[in-house]
Amino acid sequence: MILDTNALSALAVRDATILRVVAGAERLALSFVTVAEFEYGLLGSARPDAGRVLLHQLATTLLVLFPDPDTLGYYAVLADGLKRKGRIIPHNDLWTAALARQHALAILSRDRHFDYVDGVRRVEW
Repeated sequence: MILDTNALSALAVRDATILRVVAGAERLALSFVTVAEFEYGLLGSARPDAGRVLLHQLATTLLVLFPDPDTLGYYAVLADGLKRKGRIIPHNDLWTAALARQHALAILSRDRHFDYVDGVRRVEW
């Protein structure tokens, strides 16, 4: 399961429900997008040091997924499918969806627009 940025934020505040979901996950990963967006969020955070500690722990223990040549094809197909449906999603989330589809992973997120992406399953907490 790929942790979306809102899932990582919920982990940072130790949300009890997401802790249970994560504890029961068979496989966890981060996308490069989640890492970058969380880093960005820390710039305006009241507790950036605590967030950086969490991010470092997760980025060194979980698989961090980056695009490769195959990802580019997934991105294009998913973007085209969403455009045809009239369901455009943010580009950063499209990268996460492409990585999820490529690696056959669900996305742990509260962003419902992932529900429109063919071949991608969203898990909510």
